[in-house]
Amino acid sequence: MRKLITLLVIVWPLAAQVELGAGKWKTWVIPSGSAMRLPAPPASDVTATELQWVKDCVNRRDQATLNGIQYWDAGAPAYRWMQLAVQYVVNSSLAGPQQTRALALVAAAISDATIAAWDSKYAYNRQHPSDLDPTVAPVVAVPQSPSYPSEHAVAAGAAAAVLSYLFPDQSAKLSDTAYQAAMSRVMAGVAFPSDALSGLDLGESVGEAVIAYAQQDGSGQQFTGAYPPMPGVWSSANPVTPLAGSWKPWVLAKASDVPPGPPPAFGSDAANAQYAMVQNLNRNNAINHLAWFWQPGFFQPWLQQVDLEMFQNHWDANPPRAARAYAYETIAQHDATLACWDSKYTYLELRPSQAVPAIMTLFANPQHPGYPSGHACASGASATILSLLFPADSQLFQQMANDAGTSTFDAGIHTPLDVSQGLSLGTAVGQKVAARAQTDGAN
Repeated sequence: MRKLITLLVIVWPLAAQVELGAGKWKTWVIPSGSAMRLPAPPASDVTATELQWVKDCVNRRDQATLNGIQYWDAGAPAYRWMQLAVQYVVNSSLAGPQQTRALALVAAAISDATIAAWDSKYAYNRQHPSDLDPTVAPVVAVPQSPSYPSEHAVAAGAAAAVLSYLFPDQSAKLSDTAYQAAMSRVMAGVAFPSDALSGLDLGESVGEAVIAYAQQDGSGQQFTGAYPPMPGVWSSANPVTPLAGSWKPWVLAKASDVPPGPPPAFGSDAANAQYAMVQNLNRNNAINHLAWFWQPGFFQPWLQQVDLEMFQNHWDANPPRAARAYAYETIAQHDATLACWDSKYTYLELRPSQAVPAIMTLFANPQHPGYPSGHACASGASATILSLLFPADSQLFQQMANDAGTSTFDAGIHTPLDVSQGLSLGTAVGQKVAARAQTDGAN
């Protein structure tokens, strides 16, 4: 852990302030933002030494340094880290519930760390280097919030800590990346070294709290059962995360809080009608395109949409609100996925091609039961929470959710009822997550 000697601080007024009250927003894991408040930043004499350090860094900038500054300044502090999290999740070939778990943990850590950072920022109101010395020439916009701690450093420390827990073989690389992200703000001329180093420490501390939470969420349980072949019942020699429905959700009290009710019994007219609709689907290029677009996973398009909304709504300059949005979207998807898996392994519904072998799928059936559709569950939740956060695009989100769910019917791996009930379940979860968002202090 990086430690700095801290003395009394001079408080300076700020002309503009971003989310003055964000330090009081409701957190996910840590008790509160103020519970993690940093010691005061260095006093004026140490700050003067640091200021000279910043000026030396600015004077030594080369093209490689500028490229690094530009990379980390591309969006809100959470932006690049959520991209990296997606990259790690995709490369590791995690199952659906493990994917949503990983992304929610990273996003929650960044959100809590940012709330804690905002508590410290406005407790001390430290000026930026260029505020104290106009000869310092920043190459990025000076943040409209106090300098201490650096929001980029805080996000980096939190994200790197959680990602190192999830992907321990990448720990050394992640630590180096976090340091580069933090120091990019010093090299850019908008942060003091103590802003960056204390920010990393704060982020790491929040990350450690989130890791402790993750270690108690039930995801480490070992499955010792079996799903042997039985008439009319889903079976698999390699079931995917069959215990995910028992994992601890973030907002739901338990995953079974929003049950969709049972699907029609195998062999019934209602069940046969569902399978017939899959068998009678006349595919065309548009249908196949939709199926293949969503096939790699449901979380990537939704996070890309969050990124787009950030820039369209100028939240790239509002770190607390950006981090909050990532947390709510990923947590809504994760809770909906756990609820979905609870229903899947409760009802053990056959996939269409398992019930009617003549049905041809576009790609192999996933190794988990059919009812309800996981794409539909997660997407219904995403559409609901994003409609609250970005109401102007609510219709777009609903269409995305419908497309994501329908894509699994188009591929032949789900019935229409799997899709419609999945969307309903996801919406119900999203409404519970949205209710939390409406009372978290950010409104």
